[in-house]
Amino acid sequence: MKSKFLITILTLLTSSLAFYSCQKEASGNSSNPDQPHTARIYLTDHQTPVFDSVFIDIRGLQVKLEDDSLANGGWVNLAINPGVYNILRFRNGLDTLFGTGTLPNARIHKIKLVLGTQNSAVKDGLSFPLRIKDEDREVIANLNSSNFEISNGQVLFWIDFDAGNSIQVDNSGSGNNNGYRLKSHIKIFTRSSSGSIEGRVLPRAADPIVKAVIGTDTATAIPFDDNGEFKIVGLNAGTYTLLIDGQNGYRDTTITNVVVRNREDTHIPLVTLHR
Repeated sequence: MKSKFLITILTLLTSSLAFYSCQKEASGNSSNPDQPHTARIYLTDHQTPVFDSVFIDIRGLQVKLEDDSLANGGWVNLAINPGVYNILRFRNGLDTLFGTGTLPNARIHKIKLVLGTQNSAVKDGLSFPLRIKDEDREVIANLNSSNFEISNGQVLFWIDFDAGNSIQVDNSGSGNNNGYRLKSHIKIFTRSSSGSIEGRVLPRAADPIVKAVIGTDTATAIPFDDNGEFKIVGLNAGTYTLLIDGQNGYRDTTITNVVVRNREDTHIPLVTLHR
């Protein structure tokens, strides 16, 4: 039985690279990882408050199956639409088809993104190239039982592409304008082992930045357009503190004891910032 990989770009408020895979068989659904599986792969971005746009040059996508006896050591190339994508546009649930491919089974061991050199970021209307070293052009994420699940014939996992932490100051140049370097930071999560926080922050003039903090971990979101909506996905279960940073003279707000549960969206009532 042949199966099709559908690779899509999911635009969520948090920056993550999301990989979603599912299977539909003629005789019904199956959770057997050795059966062919159809997959949908989504791209989303963990936002950065520093840049207005972040353009990532995606040239290739591969998955590695656990069977090393397969051709190319188990690595399978997926057909994608290579190009430069502004990952900061990928938020609030919008998605688009990214490419297609086939896999003989769902036993995926690793994922590899192949990046090009046409990467850049825009800040205050100015564009800055993102230098990338040859060894950083292949970004590999490992999969294990904690971040990979098969349920009712579906294989589900997301990869969080952290744009903020992936852009570093590059001091390799000369003078005061050394620029920036791209060294991608990603993490994998599933819906069954993570939750989300969503809500609205107004007014738009406050240019708020929303941070979900637990221990030493911080996830960031920037409310979208005039409606102030935000959503932070891929959060481990636990009790968070929500820090809402106001700009332009608006005061900060802190919300404590925000409980996140696996498979659930935690909704925060409307937050209105004041001067």
